[in-house]
Amino acid sequence: MTAAAQAARVGVGLGDRAYDVLVGAGLLERAGALIAPFARRRRTAVVSDETVWRLHGQRLTAALEAAGLAVLPVVVAPGEQTKSFAGLADLTDRLLALELDRGDLVTAFGGGVVGDLAGFAAAIYKRGIDFVQIPTTLLAQVDSSVGGKTAIDTPRGKNLVGAFHQPRLVLADLDVLGTLSDREMRAGYAEVIKYGFLGDFAFFEWLETNGAAVLAREPVALSRAVTRSVEMKAEIVAQDETEQGRRALLNLGHTFGHALESETGYGAALLHGEAIAAGQALAFRFSAAQGLCPSQDATRAAAAVAAAGLPTTLADVPGHPFDALRLLGHMAQDKKAEGGRLTFILARALGEAFVAKDVDAGAVLDFLRREGAV
Repeated sequence: MTAAAQAARVGVGLGDRAYDVLVGAGLLERAGALIAPFARRRRTAVVSDETVWRLHGQRLTAALEAAGLAVLPVVVAPGEQTKSFAGLADLTDRLLALELDRGDLVTAFGGGVVGDLAGFAAAIYKRGIDFVQIPTTLLAQVDSSVGGKTAIDTPRGKNLVGAFHQPRLVLADLDVLGTLSDREMRAGYAEVIKYGFLGDFAFFEWLETNGAAVLAREPVALSRAVTRSVEMKAEIVAQDETEQGRRALLNLGHTFGHALESETGYGAALLHGEAIAAGQALAFRFSAAQGLCPSQDATRAAAAVAAAGLPTTLADVPGHPFDALRLLGHMAQDKKAEGGRLTFILARALGEAFVAKDVDAGAVLDFLRREGAV
């Protein structure tokens, strides 16, 4: 049986734009055969960062060329700073220099930065070109590679300029996670536990018991964690592709988290998943402070996050103490804000998140100060 046959296959049901997410080991070696049907001109520009390309580029190139595909590498600098207007301009110019046309294919081969940047470039290149995702981090496999959200950051906030552009295929090869640092694994785990927090209490309980095995990359536990996360995201995306309703639940912890990322400069001091972990714990405590959620659930949520070695308080984040008004200002720029009103994803219980519109800014400010902001 081939690795592809053994892989879990999760469908993202979007009508004529439906696609599959494959989760399993050994998919990189099968990438050529799996991707070839989507490359009409038998060429693909592979967008990757320097680190991923050094570690895995030769294997992917061999697999693609074995299937008769010409490989055009486009290697960018690693790090969130690449996900910018300057990075987008550079990437699109390099794609144009390759003379890609709409019969060609972009392959995003990397973590969330590469996936977001390459996906956005594909969305706007000659008014749209097909692309596939080969996510190489846990965070990208369970979250950013699925659902078609593509974007860049601006000085005013994270992911504020972008487009919805669905991939044709996603290959989540669990083997590539073997070269991921423990810190990056923990950051990705924040997006795994999110699915338990927002809608699957049984999955949350399973993670309480098996989270250490997931972080240790134990194959059975890792496969279940990634597959279940992808299943939940695929279901939500199929119901609400452009985040008009239920898809907003996937932003649990992101309003607090993105504000912290903005304050710390989107750099190595605070990874995206670390910010989201702290944001989730803060969201549960804010929910409890507003009388929406039992305090014991907020305590249990924070304990599960802390057990993974992730931050749960403002004091755990580099740069503490933070300016409460500055954090609130970042939140006002959040994509979910409407007409200047704050929107948060809050919780009624573990496994039961909801969209809270028109949240009182004064209550948020008071909460931030109680949490240690000045």
